[in-house]
Order: sequence, then structure tokens, then C-alpha cells
Amino acid sequence: MEREKSETPAEKTNLHPRNKHRERYDFKKLIERSPELAPFVFLNEFKENTIDFFNPIAVKTLNKALLKRYYNIRNWDIPKNYLCPPIPGRADYIHYAADLLAQSNHGIIPKGEKVKCLDIGVGANCVYPLLGQAEYGWHFIGSDTDEIAIENCHKIIKENPSLKGKIECRLQTNPNDVFYGAVQKGERIDLSVCNPPFFASAREAQEINIKKSSNLLDRKLDRPILNFGGQSHELWCEGGELKFVKNMIHQSKHFSKVCFWFTTLVSKQSKLKNFYDALKNKKR
Repeated sequence: MEREKSETPAEKTNLHPRNKHRERYDFKKLIERSPELAPFVFLNEFKENTIDFFNPIAVKTLNKALLKRYYNIRNWDIPKNYLCPPIPGRADYIHYAADLLAQSNHGIIPKGEKVKCLDIGVGANCVYPLLGQAEYGWHFIGSDTDEIAIENCHKIIKENPSLKGKIECRLQTNPNDVFYGAVQKGERIDLSVCNPPFFASAREAQEINIKKSSNLLDRKLDRPILNFGGQSHELWCEGGELKFVKNMIHQSKHFSKVCFWFTTLVSKQSKLKNFYDALKNKKR
């Protein structure tokens, strides 16, 4: 009997054209650079190499391998239970941000350390600065309210000498501030990026995780599977994404002469109207 064809497309056309992860993961080449990935790789029902994406250790090891092979990050790790972001999606954000900067630069993507970027909520993974630096040579400032996250970013930078002087990490002492305390007097920022906490409570985060995992596994679960981890402040905050981004919009007006482009991820298209309305109100 002929086996079913894989549901995994040969090319992920939904990803940005410059994204290095549009094709299926080449586990053989990844293992050549990162042998520690080998124990997590197995053949699925379609006789294709894969990993268990519900295993947080396997996911973290895959991230290490991707960062090493494609972005020359030789040493990368995160503390237990901290957010381990999927690299392809984070790379997409950086590439679309580059296109945004190009729109104001005669269609040419500006590269090099003269381009200053601010990552709001850099996290312990430091992933946006790592990708933006590797792909375009941008200089990054990463801010976070979590001391452990900032310490781990410093460790990543220290263990990768090529990053020295190219990424700065700053502790945000006031959790209600977005730009105040992160941007120093006299600084000019070309672009700010942000992956905001999407949920309004730990309970909401768990419920959404259970629902998504149940759909993927095609069976009902009674507890969350945090394969990508995440501390409380990384996943949720009072008022959730709506309040966080609206606060960002409110504060951005006071930094309109400091930062050229303000950007953020948004979890659902249905929330955009709220943010458009908030932006219109700020113009008045």
C-alpha cells in the first residue's frame, strides 16, 4: 500500500522570502554542526526526520543547532522554564522590519552598526538581537524587567565574542514603563521591536495552551504543555496584550523624536482595530 504523503510542505511559502527556514529542516546538516541534537531526531510516520516539538529540551536543542548553523551563534542557552522562541517566526519579524526600514531609505535595507534597534522585553533568549545582528549587522539595545533574563543575555554575549559591543542589555526597573528607562538621554533609535505578553492571566495562558495542544494532538488534555516555556511576565500581564500595547502607544508619543519606527507583534488580527483606534486618539 502506498503511504500517505507528508503534510509538511517542501517550502514554507508563508515565511518571508529572505527567511533561511523556508525549507524543511535539514537534520543531517544540523547534527553535523550540533551532534547533541542527534538523540532527539527520529523518523515520523512519513519516514521523515523530525523531533518531538512537545519536548522542551528537544525544542531548545533544535534552537541551539539553528542558531549555530545559520547565525554563527556558537554558545546559546536559556535558564529552565524561560521562553524558548521558534527561530523561523522570529527571523520573519526581523526581515519584515528590515523591509520597513528600506521603505524610508530609497528601497535599500540599511545595514551595519549605525542602525540602532530597541528590543522591548528581550527575554533570556536574546533572540531578536542575535538575528538582527547576524542578518543585518544592526546594533541592539535589549531591555527587560527580569534580572535573570538580563544576566543570561550578558552571558550569551560574553560567550560569543563576535557580539561584543554590538548588543547592550538594560534592566527596566519600572514594569509600567516601556521606553522610559530603556532609552538613555541623547540616544536615537531607528526601530523598536517587541514580542508582548499576549495573555491577561496565568489561567488564560494555560487554557489557550491546553486548547492548542489538544487540537494538535487530536486528544483532550487536562494540563498545559509548555514546550516553549515562558516565565509569567513573558506570557501574561495585567490587562494582557491589549493593555500592554496601548501603553506602548501612549508612551511612544513622548519618544516620537527619538525612535523612527515603533513596531510590535500582535497575536490576533481581531485586536488590530483596538490598536488603530488608540493610534487615532493619540493623533488628536
